[in-house]
Amino acid sequence: MLEIGPPYKILKDLKTKKEGYWQQIREREILKLFHSTSERVLAYKDFLKKHKIDPGKIKTLKDFELVPLINKNNYLLAYPYGKLVWDSNIKKPITIHSTSGSTGEPTYFQRELKFDLRREIIIENFFRYNEITITGPTLLVIAFGMGVWSAGMGIYNASYLAININKFPISIISPGVNKIEVLKILRKLAPNFKQVIIAGYPPLVKDVIDDALYEGINIKKFDLRFIFTGETFTEEFRNYLLDKVRIKNILIDTMNTYGTSELGPVAVETPLTILVMKLAHTHQNIFRGLFGDIIKTPTLAQYIPYFINFECVNRELFFTGDNTIPLVKYQSGDHGGILTFKQLKEILSENGVNLEDEAKKLGISKYIYELPLVFVYERKNLCATLYGILIYPEFIKTALFDKKLSRFLTSKFTMITKYDRKQNQYLEINLELKKGVGFKKHYEKIALKRIVEVLKEKSSEFRELSDNLKERTYPKLVFWLYEYPKYFTPGIKQNWVKKA
Repeated sequence: MLEIGPPYKILKDLKTKKEGYWQQIREREILKLFHSTSERVLAYKDFLKKHKIDPGKIKTLKDFELVPLINKNNYLLAYPYGKLVWDSNIKKPITIHSTSGSTGEPTYFQRELKFDLRREIIIENFFRYNEITITGPTLLVIAFGMGVWSAGMGIYNASYLAININKFPISIISPGVNKIEVLKILRKLAPNFKQVIIAGYPPLVKDVIDDALYEGINIKKFDLRFIFTGETFTEEFRNYLLDKVRIKNILIDTMNTYGTSELGPVAVETPLTILVMKLAHTHQNIFRGLFGDIIKTPTLAQYIPYFINFECVNRELFFTGDNTIPLVKYQSGDHGGILTFKQLKEILSENGVNLEDEAKKLGISKYIYELPLVFVYERKNLCATLYGILIYPEFIKTALFDKKLSRFLTSKFTMITKYDRKQNQYLEINLELKKGVGFKKHYEKIALKRIVEVLKEKSSEFRELSDNLKERTYPKLVFWLYEYPKYFTPGIKQNWVKKA
C-alpha cells in the first residue's frame, strides 16, 4: 500500500486547512518518521546507538532537539546501501537517478512510486492554477536534462501521472536540454496547441525565448507558462519573461522549486510566495523582515508537512523526510530560514501590506495556503552554477594543474556566476598569472580549451549541455597579475567561489 493518501484530499487540505493544523501535522510526521526509521532501518538504529540516543525517550519536538544530525559523510557514505533502506529491502520497484558529487563522481539516489505521486500533487496543483491548462489542448515541453538526472525524469513522471490520473488534455514532449529541438517544437508543433508550458532551467529557458524571438517565432501568440528548478533567480528574470512573452498572470503561470538530490522537490513556489517576493523586491524593509541582512536573492517556497519538514539552526537548513532511504534531521548544506504563515502576515502588516486585500486585488485569494515556508539563498559547500548545473572548484583545479597551464598560471582562481546586460547567464573564472608573467592572448585559448575539456570529463551534465549549446556554455576567462588584491590577496584563504 502507498502511504500517501488520495491526491484530491491533499489538494483540498492545501486550500482549507489552517496554520494550526499544519503545525500539528509537522510535529506528528517528524516524530512518526523518527520512530519508524529507528525501528526499521538498521543504519539509523546503529547511528542512534553510537550517539547514545534512546528512541523511546524522544516524545516531543523538544526531545527531538537532542537527536544528532546526519549528513552524507556520517551517514549515507558510512553505511552500505542495504542498511540504509526500509527493512533492508531492495526487492521492490525503484527508480535510480544520478547527480555529480562534490568531487564530480556520480552519487546515486533512489525513488519509489510514492515519491513520484508526491511530485504529481505539486504538478497537478500547478496545472489547476490556470483553467486553460486543464481544458486544453496544452503542450508541455520538458527541457530539463533527461536520462539519469532527476529533474527531467522526475518532472516527466509526475506530469505523466497527473495527466493520466485526471485525463487532462495535455501532451508531453521531452527534448531535454537540446535548444535546437525546443525551437523546432515551438516553430512546428506548438501552434497546434492553445497553451504551451516550458519546463527547464532558467538560463536555458531564457536562451530559448531570446533565440525564438531572433528567429521570428511568434511566441507571444502562445499562452505560455513556465516550470523551473535548479537555482534561484531574480525578480528581474521573472519580469523579463513578462516583457518578452504572453503570460496571463505571472503569479500563477510561473513556478520554481527548491529541490535536493536526496528527496527531490522539497518545497515549491506558490502564488503567495511569488507575490511576497515581488513585494520584497520593491520594499527593502519587507525583504529585511523576511530574510534578514543577506545580499543574495533567496528562493521563497512553501512545503507540505505530510512529505517534508524543516528545521533551521544558525541559518543552516535541516530536513526530515521519507523516501527509499528515509532521512531524519539531514544536513542539507543549504543556508536559509523558515517562517510560519503567521510570521509572514505580521511582517507584511508591519510594512503596511494587508495580505488578504493584496491577494484579492491580484486574483489569487483561493491560492493563499497557510502552509509553512522555507527560504534558501546559499549552499554551504560553495560552488558556482551554470544553467542549473553545479560547477565545483575541484573541476577547475584539475584543469589548472595541466603542465601547459602551470607555465603561466598559479592555479589560483575565483569563479562567479554572472549575467550580461541581456540577462544571459555565464560563468566567469578569474585566473592568477604567475609572478613576473604578463598576459598574452594565446594564454586564453590554451586555458579555455583545457578547462572545457575537464568540465566535460568531470560533469556529464555539463557535457550534455555543451553538446547542445556549444560555446554558450564556455566560461569567460579574466586574467590578473600575480597577487592582484581583488581576488588574490596574499596571506588569506583563497576564495574559490564568489557570489556576484
